[in-house]
Amino acid sequence: MSVFTTKAGAVAGRRAVRDPGVVVLRGIPYAAPPFGADRFRAPRPAAPWDGVRDCASFGAVAPQSAELPGAPVWSPGDEDILNLNVWTPAGDGGALPVLVWIHGGAYVFGSSAQPDFDGTFLAGHGVVVVTLNYRLGFEGFGHVPAVDGEEACPDNRGLLDQIAALRWVRDNIASFGGDPGRITVAGQSSGATSVACLMAMDGARGLFLRAVAHSAVNACATPESAARTTAEVATAAGVPATYAGLASASPHALVEASDRVAEGYRRDPGSGHRHYDPAIYGPVAGVAGLAADPLTACATGASREVDLMVCHTVEEYWLLDAVGSCAKITTERQLAAFASDHRLPPSLLDGYRALMPGAPVSEIYLAVYGDLMFGEYSSRLAESHARAGGRAHLARFVRRRDGQGKPVRAWHCADVPFAFGTLEDEDVHFLVGGSPGAADRELAGRMAQAWAAFAATGDPGWQRIGSGTDAAVRIWDTLPESLPGTFPESSDSRWDDFRGPWRTAGLPLLTP
Repeated sequence: MSVFTTKAGAVAGRRAVRDPGVVVLRGIPYAAPPFGADRFRAPRPAAPWDGVRDCASFGAVAPQSAELPGAPVWSPGDEDILNLNVWTPAGDGGALPVLVWIHGGAYVFGSSAQPDFDGTFLAGHGVVVVTLNYRLGFEGFGHVPAVDGEEACPDNRGLLDQIAALRWVRDNIASFGGDPGRITVAGQSSGATSVACLMAMDGARGLFLRAVAHSAVNACATPESAARTTAEVATAAGVPATYAGLASASPHALVEASDRVAEGYRRDPGSGHRHYDPAIYGPVAGVAGLAADPLTACATGASREVDLMVCHTVEEYWLLDAVGSCAKITTERQLAAFASDHRLPPSLLDGYRALMPGAPVSEIYLAVYGDLMFGEYSSRLAESHARAGGRAHLARFVRRRDGQGKPVRAWHCADVPFAFGTLEDEDVHFLVGGSPGAADRELAGRMAQAWAAFAATGDPGWQRIGSGTDAAVRIWDTLPESLPGTFPESSDSRWDDFRGPWRTAGLPLLTP
C-alpha cells in the first residue's frame, strides 16, 4: 500500500492492476454526506478521521435508478456519496498537471466508478487524474422553495458539490504529486455543460486553469421551468412542493417520482420539446451563483482567462436512438412537429434534406437533434469563448466501425473510452463496436496525449480557433477502420456544410 496525507487524514492506495506504475485511491470523501440536516444544502467539509483510511473500493454513488454496466448501483441508505478517486504515477517526484473528470448522465445517472473512466491510462501519460461523484436528480438540481425565516436552499447543488471537490483538489493534490496551479476540469455531456457552468461561476473562479468539454449539452433550466419541474415531481411523490414536503420524501421516493414525470413526457407526443428526450433536470441559469447560461457567459468573456478545449462526436443522437432514450420520428408530419416544438424553422430541415439526399426522415431527425443538443452547441461554445478573448481549441470525433455486422457510428460517448484508453474493457465494447484493433489503440494514444499536453501546457497539439489557419479543428479518426461513405477521411468539410443551415437560420440555440 502507498500512504498519502490529506487535510482530513491519511489515505492508502494500491498499484493499479492495468499499470503497476500507477497508484489508485478510491472513495476519498471530499465533503460530508448531504443528507439529514444537510439535505438540499450546500456541501460541508468532510469530517476528519484517525489512522489510515483504506481507499481500495469506490465510494457510494448518488441516488439514481440507473444500473450501468460494470459500475456500482445506488442503494437506499447510501449517504456518503460525495467522494472522489485519484490515479497518480507512482514515484514520479514532480508536480504533475491534474485532470479532474466530471461524469455525464443527463444530471440523473452515472458515477465516477464507470469502467470507461478508469484513470490508469491517462496517469501513465504523466497526469494526476481525479474523478468524482456529485448529487444528481432532484437532490442535486431540483429547485427547493425558500423556507420562511431560514436561509434558502441553493439551486445547482450538484455544481456546488463539484466546486467543493475542486477545492479539495486545490488543497490536497500536492500530496499526490499534483500541481495545484495546473488543474484542468473536464467532462462529457452533462459533465461538459457542468464544466462550462463552472467556468462562469464566481464560486469556481481560480480553482482551475483549463477546461475540457466533450459533447456539451444544450440543456439549462430557467428559474421558472425549474419551479414547474419541482411542482410536477412533488405531485408525483405525493408531497407538497415545499421544503418540508420535499424533505419528507426519501431520496428513493424523489428518484421514482422524477422517473414518473420523465416517463409522462416520453409517452405524450403533445407535451412539447421534453417529449423527444425527457431530461427534466439541468443547471438553473439566472440565479445566485450562475447568472447566465454558459453560452451567454462565454460570449461576454466571463471565463476568458480559462483555456478551453471542446470536442463533439458527429453522430451524437444515434446512440440515444440505439438505446431507446429518444422518441422515434419516422414521418414528415412527426418531423414537422419536432421542429415546431423546438422552434426550428422549416428552412433548417430543408438545409439538412439538401445535404442528406435520399436519407430517411429518421436520420434527418437524428442529425438535426444531435446538432441542436450537442454538435452545434459545443462548436458555438468554443467559438464564443475565442471571440471573447479566450484561448479555445476544437476537435470532432468521426471514427466509425463495423461492429459485428452493424455500423457503430461516431455517436455520443464513443470518444470517451479513447481518451481514457479503456477500450479493452468489455463493458464499453457496445460504445466502440467490440474489441479494439491496432488503429483504435493508436487513436487512443493520440487522444490521451492531447489531453495530457493540454493539461500540462494549454496546447493539445493543434492550432486554436481564431489563429488564422485552416487546421484549427482536429479530426479524430482511425482511417483504416472507419467506414466509408459518410465522412471524408481527411477533412472537416462535411461538418462545415451541416453548420450552414444553422448559420442561415440565425438560431440562438436555447431550448424552450
